[in-house]
Amino acid sequence: MSAVDAAAVANWADACVRSLDALCADINGINVYPVADSDTGSNLLHTVTGARDMLRAEGEPAAVGSALGVLARGAVRAARGNSGVILSQVLRGLAESVRPGAELLDGPALAAALVRADSVATAAVARPVEGTMLTVLHAVSATVSDPGVSTGTAAEVASTAAAAAGAALDRTPAQLPVLASAGVVDAGGRGLVAVLDALVCVLTGRAAEPRHTLTAPGGRARLQETPLESTVVHAWEVMYLLDGVHGASTADSAAADGLTTLRAALSELGDSVTVAGDGAGSYAVHVHCGDIGAAIEAGLDAGRPHRIRVEPLLAHPPQQPAEPGRDRAVVAVVHGDELAALVRGEGARVLAVGTGEVPSAEELLGLITGTGAAHVTVLPGGPELTAAADRVAGHSMLEERDIVVVPCTSPVQVLAALAVHDIERRTNDDVVAMAEAAAATRRGELRVAAEEAITWAGRAHAGDVLGLVDGEVQLIEPGPATAESVLAAAMEVLGRMLDLGGELVTVLTGVAAPPDIDAELALRLRAERPEVELVCYSSGATDAVLLIGVE
Repeated sequence: MSAVDAAAVANWADACVRSLDALCADINGINVYPVADSDTGSNLLHTVTGARDMLRAEGEPAAVGSALGVLARGAVRAARGNSGVILSQVLRGLAESVRPGAELLDGPALAAALVRADSVATAAVARPVEGTMLTVLHAVSATVSDPGVSTGTAAEVASTAAAAAGAALDRTPAQLPVLASAGVVDAGGRGLVAVLDALVCVLTGRAAEPRHTLTAPGGRARLQETPLESTVVHAWEVMYLLDGVHGASTADSAAADGLTTLRAALSELGDSVTVAGDGAGSYAVHVHCGDIGAAIEAGLDAGRPHRIRVEPLLAHPPQQPAEPGRDRAVVAVVHGDELAALVRGEGARVLAVGTGEVPSAEELLGLITGTGAAHVTVLPGGPELTAAADRVAGHSMLEERDIVVVPCTSPVQVLAALAVHDIERRTNDDVVAMAEAAAATRRGELRVAAEEAITWAGRAHAGDVLGLVDGEVQLIEPGPATAESVLAAAMEVLGRMLDLGGELVTVLTGVAAPPDIDAELALRLRAERPEVELVCYSSGATDAVLLIGVE
């Protein structure tokens, strides 16, 4: 077919139900993220069945956009699980992209609709994760955006989109460690591929959908079946429809603020947070959390929740990893993307937050659960980050995991801990080694005073260079901050720290550091303390000129 009409939409809905019904058990069997509760296939099937049934109940509209709109509303009302909510937003994005009254969706229009579907679905998810259903959808959007693809017929665009989705699905284990650990592809992504394959069959007349592998290289065909009595209720899946969002009748911005507040509140309770609209004022809300009442109260603060549904998240005991060493992991939380890239280069999975910001519970839960490991060591790069990690470590979502937070008050201590990390050691011995390395690393800082203040070293004025050792101001170099004053202050701080011993100095330079400060420090240390080794990295920090560690 060269274009999609309302009849094709109805046929597509039927084909999706048939396909997901046939694949339901297989998709359930590879469901490991965000929770290994073996229900992704069932959730997707329930969602598309509800969408199909609403379309049948309302009769087939003449306009293709109207048919897609009915499907989207039905999907939102029937959505189950994170994957079901995301699929409902894919349908909503398709519907929103169609010109009102249009009876056909040609190739270019279908390509634009798939791009819009990606945007709408992504916006519904509070914390998108690479290697999931959204990643597969991003690949589709990027592919059909190519002018060489978007100018084809609807059948050609759909075929190219489905092929791109299949290729992206195969890459998901390399993007999300929990999938690699289990040796499977993403379950939600597999469901999305099935939906696109069904569209191709409708538009081309092809009878059978292509087969797609469910496993990563070296993976298992299915996860090991676990008896129900071996599962443990550690948290809850809370879902409800939300109508009457406060402010929706007066101003779109007020409603948007209410939904933003709702997402933030849910993100502090747990993970897998989605708030998905149907385009007509109703929203499907979803969260995995340990406090059912708080999740519902957040909805009451935003509007009128109804059709509330709560199910236990049945956590299976950790599977034997597909590869040795994947039963434990080290993760880090730091400020700034440049510092995150540096830590990531040391082999840790990293969460980067903005300067002065603290990650939400959802972000930290995703960081930890995304490893797929039963034992996770967390290295937070500052006091506030350590406090946030401590709060999440005891979360009900993590009861089946052994979580250890190694207190770090500076990113230099994170680097010191990673330097001694050894996957060949016993888990407890490795954690002790990292904790000891972090604790033994003395820390210094150079900052520029933002305002006048009284310190242990005397009165500091705005613009003075402050030298801190272990969090206390030890010296004040009169401002303004110049390359010479920064170098002088750095050498003074290093001298005080090295007088107590040390053979390795790590310096992380911030954006305000003089361009050649690393070379100047190397020259001065070589002349004054030749026994000391110096390593310098750019950190991108905006709140400190230099961060210094001495081991």
